[in-house]
Amino acid sequence: MPQQPQIKIPATYIRGGTSKGVFFRLQDLPEAAQKPGAARDALLMRVIGSPDPYGKQIDGMGGATSSTSKTVIVSTSSRPEHDVDYLFGQVSIDKAFVDWSGNCGNLSSAVGPFAISNGLVDPARVPRDGIATVRIWQANIGKTIIAHVPMTNGAVQETGDFELDGVTFPAAEVQLEFMDPAAEEEGAGGTMFPTGNLVDELDVPGVGTLKATMINAGIPTVFVNAAAIGYTGIELQDAINGDPKALAMFETIRAHGALRMGLISDIGEAATRQHTPKVAFVAPPRDYVASSGKAVSAADIDLLVRALSMGKLHHAMMGTAAVAIGTAAAIPGTLVNLAAGGGERTAVRFGHPSGTLRVGAEATRVDGEWSVKRAIMSRSARVLMEGWVRVPGDTL
Repeated sequence: MPQQPQIKIPATYIRGGTSKGVFFRLQDLPEAAQKPGAARDALLMRVIGSPDPYGKQIDGMGGATSSTSKTVIVSTSSRPEHDVDYLFGQVSIDKAFVDWSGNCGNLSSAVGPFAISNGLVDPARVPRDGIATVRIWQANIGKTIIAHVPMTNGAVQETGDFELDGVTFPAAEVQLEFMDPAAEEEGAGGTMFPTGNLVDELDVPGVGTLKATMINAGIPTVFVNAAAIGYTGIELQDAINGDPKALAMFETIRAHGALRMGLISDIGEAATRQHTPKVAFVAPPRDYVASSGKAVSAADIDLLVRALSMGKLHHAMMGTAAVAIGTAAAIPGTLVNLAAGGGERTAVRFGHPSGTLRVGAEATRVDGEWSVKRAIMSRSARVLMEGWVRVPGDTL
């Protein structure tokens, strides 16, 4: 049987926030992969190295964690008042599928820099020095993200002194505005709180009845109290990721939360929708030591949050989940708000396994419905490698 040569595809490997992913311009993909479907999914899985029953992604660009099994496709936008369209694909590590159901908030910080550097933004909108404002259409969830990208001597500035817990080295700050972050199409009625309640009683077989805040903002998220499931909120990855019973419990909570939120119609569908919803647990502040060895003081944070992504406790915090945290914290009465001490607030600093993160959001209530105009947080992004990624010729 004749062997086909490998296909070379222009690509850029970028760290965005506390994640890494392979970025493509839509126009650079093979023609069959320029539209949604099996060919695109097959290509992205092969690029990342999935499905891998060994769980290592050795034969691909993935890093065998939810934070590093990611792909991004960017194209010039035809939408008014937008510069680029951004599509995110979360590649399953050990199963043959790409989850398109949500955004990656961390990699959102790299979309503006990538778009500018790859000629996808009108040069007239990009200053030689200062801050370039990139208007991004997040195609997975149909929302606008505004990225404020620093420019120096006509190029994207990547180095700087902005420090982000969960990332070892400092870099240039990229501020992100997630506009109107509450989902409009996900869940029952398309509201921020699909059940109509700030707090629900969620029946979880084998676990019990848990108080839960289920919110569609940034990304669909199910929040529960840490104490209700036997945790304190200061756990690090090993405490949960090395415990199969704990992981099974969280997946059961997630699946039943998804059903209650209207994201799935049958509990069995949760297995093919791993990226959303997220499940997180919250607790009032207390002292702890982060994974880096850094001491985090209860006096320096408003609450503790731990979140799971793709079935494992995240090493820091997903950017989209941070938006959900900031939004829920701004609404009096949610579990997130109560863990932070209750009352009205426009920003919170929460403790996560790698340290702390601040996110701001302002909530208003009109005719009984809560809305949030925008959520704001800062991340950083840096190109790690650029050139071509190669896949076997029989991939498509």
